[in-house]
This record gives sequence, C-alpha cells and structure tokens, in this order.
Amino acid sequence: MSSPSHLPASFPAQRKTAPFHLMAKPVGPRCNMACRYCFYTEKEALFPARGDFRMSDRVLEAYIRGIAESQDTTELTYAWQGGEPTLAGIGFFRRAVELQRRYAGGRPVQNALQTNGLALDDEWCEFLARHRFLVGLSLDGPADLQNEYRVDSAGRPQFDRVLRALNTLRKYGVPFNILTVVHRANAARPLEVYRYLRDAGARHLQFIPAVERSPDGAARALGLQLAPPPDLSAEAAAPARVLPWCPAPEAFGDFLVAIFDEWIRRDVGRVFVQTFEVALGQWMGLPAGVCQSAPTCGRALALEHNGDVYACDHYVYPAFRLGNVLESPLADLVDAAAQTRFGDAKRDRLPAVCRACPWLRMCGGDCPKHRILPAGPGEPPVSYLCEGYRRFFEHAAPWLRRLEVLLRAGRPATDIRFEIAALDRQSAGGAAMEARHA
Repeated sequence: MSSPSHLPASFPAQRKTAPFHLMAKPVGPRCNMACRYCFYTEKEALFPARGDFRMSDRVLEAYIRGIAESQDTTELTYAWQGGEPTLAGIGFFRRAVELQRRYAGGRPVQNALQTNGLALDDEWCEFLARHRFLVGLSLDGPADLQNEYRVDSAGRPQFDRVLRALNTLRKYGVPFNILTVVHRANAARPLEVYRYLRDAGARHLQFIPAVERSPDGAARALGLQLAPPPDLSAEAAAPARVLPWCPAPEAFGDFLVAIFDEWIRRDVGRVFVQTFEVALGQWMGLPAGVCQSAPTCGRALALEHNGDVYACDHYVYPAFRLGNVLESPLADLVDAAAQTRFGDAKRDRLPAVCRACPWLRMCGGDCPKHRILPAGPGEPPVSYLCEGYRRFFEHAAPWLRRLEVLLRAGRPATDIRFEIAALDRQSAGGAAMEARHA
C-alpha cells in the first residue's frame, strides 16, 4: 500500500518487530478533572509549545500505521489514555477507526480507552459499542471515597457523573473494566470498595496503588511537583518521602488480602481481579500478564500528542524520550539500544534481597518507578510496596496452589468454592464439638 498523499514522501518506512504496547495520549496531559493524586497532568510543563495539545492528523496516522506495519500479529491493539482522551472529541476517534480499517490489512482491531467518564453520553457509548472499544472507567469506590481525591479544577466532586457514565456503558453493552487507584482513604476500606464495584456490575477490576514522592531537585528543575522515578544505577536509594495520600505498604497488602478472601469464596469465575489473575498465571509458570511483574520491561511505551515516544507512561521525562514517530520508524524507537537498556535494568539492578526472595517470580521486583526504599549498603533500591506484596503472596499461596491443581486437572476454578465451603463446615463442626466438651 502506498503512503496517502498528505504524508510526506520521506515518511519513515516501517519494519516488523516483536510485539509491544504503545499507549497514545491524544490530548497529552490535558484533563477535565484535577485529581489530587494524578502524576500526569503536571506534564504540561514539559511541553513549552502547548497549543491545545490535540494530536494532529499526521501524528494519528503515523501511530495507526506504525502499529499496523510493525506488528506481525493476528490482531492489532490501540490504547488511548491521557490526561483525558475523550477531550480529543468523538470525531478524532471516528478518524482513528477509519485509519485502522485502511492499515489493518483485514486483521481485527482492538481499541482500549481509559477515561474518567465525564464525557460518556449516549452518542459516545453508541460509538464505543459499535466499534467494540474496551473502556477502562476510573472509579475509586463509593461516593465519599471517589470524591476524596477525584475532583475537578474547582475542587468539586464528580461521582454522580461517573456513575451516570457507568450506567450508560451498561445500557449500550460497552465492554468495560474499572480502574481503582488505591490511596490512603480507600485502602482502609477494602471490602466496602470491592463490594460496591462488584454490585455496581463491574466484572473486571484493576487495583493500582498510588506511589508518588514530593518534589526533589530534578522535579523542580523541570517545573514539576512530583519527583521523577528513581535512578536505578545509583548506589543508594532516593529518599522515600511519599506523599500523604499514598497507602502504607502494609495497608496495600491488607487491602489485597481482604478482597482476595472475599473473591476466592464467592466470586472466582465471575469477577476478574487483575492482580489475582496475574498472580495465578505466574504461579503456574505463565508469562507475566502485566509489565510491573515481568522480569524485564521496555515493551510498553507511551506516545505523546506531538508524536514523541517515551520509554514508559511513568517515564515521560526528557531523559527517556526515544524520538518521534514523524521522524523515525516506530519499530526503531521500540528497539532502540537505550530502550533495551531501560528494560533490562529492571532485572539487572535488583538488590540482593530481591534476588534471594521466594516471591521474586511473582512480583518481578515491581515497577522500577516504585523502587525507592534502601535495600542495604551499595545495593540498588527495593520497591516501596515490597512488604505489601509479600503479605499478599504469602496469604494467597495455598489457594493459588489449589487453583493450579484444579485447572491442571481440567476442572473449573469455580470448584474452589465448594472446597472452601467443605472446609468451613468442617471447621464449624470442630468448633461445635469443642463447645460441647467445654
């Protein structure tokens, strides 16, 4: 297929590379909310020529084409995030779908859109349903927990509008999952959060811990209010200084444990919690289902509104800019030597305490962004969430082991509930016998 006439003759030729994920920011860091824990909206300071931040048609086409021509896969996946991607307008996404048809070569296309939901009316949801977009809706729990940090620029809560969006998604049959940021407030009420989301009709849940630090010299030099990720090559960990809304590591672990106990008893097979599904897969020796628990990273990159490609969504800083899709083939940016070093550092800069840990195969050392705690003299830092994940894995291990036995025997995972019920009856019978002999 020849390049469309509005693209320059020198538009980079594409080549095939191993599968990767590229998260596009159609309006960059712009958003119609001002969530107090957000790590991304402050990135406006990194783009002096700001304009309206809307991705141009040239960059959009370069993204669509680059994914299609560099991926030797049976299905193509496009991811849209922000900021708030719906600010690009529904016409932008109609154009995206049109370009996907042009370049897909007959392959099916999957679109994933992460949104705060404020724009999702009937027109949006009809469009999303028709084109089978998978929507991630940000919701931190019932009203008081959602409104704790998720407010607009005037400080006004938006829970009612998000709930309306959820109901409109369900009305049109749009496939969706819920992304919940785990912060200090909702971490203390795990079952209330989980039951609320489950009872609201959510069947796919992601729990993302908030881990951010107060500004250091590097942040201030860039005009930012949050510290950038730590330097894993440093001999000592950066001071932790996590912000007040971050959950304590132990609280995050207890949050996962409490929800896991509810899930394993009544919701296995009907509610899918990403952390639990990934943990089970890795327990069974399958490849990591998410980048933070994989041994290395580097295959999940970010595309800014102006065409700049960065090492990762959490690493949109000048030092991690790889190039621009209007100037270089996308595969060349993904396979750049700097990106390979970035991805390998996750494995190569593990402290001794991680390398000796029995749970390393489950957590992969966690996201490098979270490695901010000292691990010993001359050692690279360890994840802030280490103790939380340890608590969860130690608690879940017996049940993960039993689920593996069931699945390898060809039985459904839901059978675990019958086994738990039998154990509960046995335990209750033993307690009753002890009471009679007391």
